[in-house]
Amino acid sequence: MNLADAPMEFDSLTGEFAMPADEAAFLRHRQPQTQRLLGFTLVFCTLFYVAFSVTDLAALGYGPAFLSLLGARMVVAVTAGTCAWLAYRSRLSVRAMRIAASVVEAVALGCFMFIAMLRPAEFHWHAMSLAIMLIVVYLYIPNGFVNALLLAFAATVGLLALALRLAHMTPADIVTMSMLLTLANAFGALAARRFNRASREEYRAQARLQHAAERDHLTGCYNRRYLVDHLMRPQAAPLRRKRSLTVVLCDIDNFKRINDTYGHADGDEVIRSFAKLLDSMTRKGTDSVVRYGGEEFLAILPDTGLEGGIRFAERLRTRFAASACPSADGSSQICTTASFGVASADLGDDGTGRTLDDLISAADKLMYEAKRGGRDCVRSMQLA
Repeated sequence: MNLADAPMEFDSLTGEFAMPADEAAFLRHRQPQTQRLLGFTLVFCTLFYVAFSVTDLAALGYGPAFLSLLGARMVVAVTAGTCAWLAYRSRLSVRAMRIAASVVEAVALGCFMFIAMLRPAEFHWHAMSLAIMLIVVYLYIPNGFVNALLLAFAATVGLLALALRLAHMTPADIVTMSMLLTLANAFGALAARRFNRASREEYRAQARLQHAAERDHLTGCYNRRYLVDHLMRPQAAPLRRKRSLTVVLCDIDNFKRINDTYGHADGDEVIRSFAKLLDSMTRKGTDSVVRYGGEEFLAILPDTGLEGGIRFAERLRTRFAASACPSADGSSQICTTASFGVASADLGDDGTGRTLDDLISAADKLMYEAKRGGRDCVRSMQLA
């Protein structure tokens, strides 16, 4: 499916992509950058979290209570440090990164509640500190929007419950604290949504530019530029570690006559119809379909031998010959055929780029043999 079929719409609540496949592709694209950000943010925030133990010492003095709070802060440091080390030293999946972020945030917020319990006379300061922590949760520690929202909401409810139980605050103070934390949550959520939307809009624009550079605008198939820049380079990723490779070069028969008889608009419809049929018969994520010329298409079939390539070409030939494309005005059905050249080779250790070039050259000669042999047929060859 190309980007014309998938507009990459956004979720109105989270600012993330509405379709799970689009969101997963975006997260995989940003995974290295997100992992580095996760490691840096955890280290930075943990240093400040531990440094604030001086406030515990100033408020409580040295004693069992201070040591308890210092122990709680060290639990946060160890948890965050471990997750930061993993982020720097290992390649984490998107799910693992979100679990790490949620675990660190949950531990830090839980220890913060413990600090508030042992320093009950300072809930005004605790509310201000939590408001800052909520902004960090929403914006600076990479996590899913829903995860951040749930953690922030739980922390807000927890601190208000502790304030009502432990603090001697006037109703006006409680209301003010509630409004402050509500504002912090609202601002954090709206800012996170805006950031999510902005980063994904940038990704969508880049994806569309890449799609326009690599795809044929009429059919959505890969173009010659993608073939040369990606598939024909040595050790191309789509062809790496394959045992065999087959290419099928296809050419629509009598295409000039179709254009002369029905017009170029109907000719374009025939090309789109053939491309759609060809794409439907290939393996998604394995095979590659290239619009090689005006009415010529190239199917690249990794891990497919000569017999498999011939069967593929014959199925495509018979299905296309049996189909009909309606003209633009609907007054007639356009029927035609196609000719095919199939070339196959076993891959060695000398790289796939040169092999693919040889196969395409051979398939091109075979296709013209099919043209000279009466069209609507398949010619094939196994390269040594």
